[in-house]
Amino acid sequence: MQLILASSSPRRRDLLNQIGVTPDRIASPDIDETPHKGEVARVYALRMAVEKAHAVSRSTGEIVIAGDTTVAVGRRILPQAADAEMQRGFLKLLSGRRHHVFSAVCVIGADGTARSRLSDSIVRFKRLSDAEMDAYIATGEGLGKAGGYAIQGRAEALIDWMAGSHSGVIGLPLYETRALLRSAGYPVE
Repeated sequence: MQLILASSSPRRRDLLNQIGVTPDRIASPDIDETPHKGEVARVYALRMAVEKAHAVSRSTGEIVIAGDTTVAVGRRILPQAADAEMQRGFLKLLSGRRHHVFSAVCVIGADGTARSRLSDSIVRFKRLSDAEMDAYIATGEGLGKAGGYAIQGRAEALIDWMAGSHSGVIGLPLYETRALLRSAGYPVE
């Protein structure tokens, strides 16, 4: 049974390895990741995971897994930080507030059945000073990350409270992932 990871994220590969899963093939899906007008973050994250899973080619008998991580403040979806200015804006918005991190996973089984699950985590940053924001931005680790931060790096020291899935905030909720892989017949202990 072959497993395709529909993601080029090294974090998702590392997270899968934590549950003893090594993809046989990695395929980077090419989809439009623009939120639909009025689309709420939880719906958007699930839609992205499903679209990514369906966007990669799969042979009969292969299983596909895809994920999406979406950071939201209220109804506002924060995309990946493209540059330091965007990242600073996100950090100012997140400073001292709670926000949601929706992490969706979709598995298409060998029989072609698609199953998906969503993890909803709540994260709160401490109040960040300008110096703390400058220091974090200087690391470069938040560029290209949803919401402009990477919890598995230095940002974790700036988070004073969290409820939910740590692995989901990183990029793939392992509890949900394991359950979906098992339901698709993939051997996960």
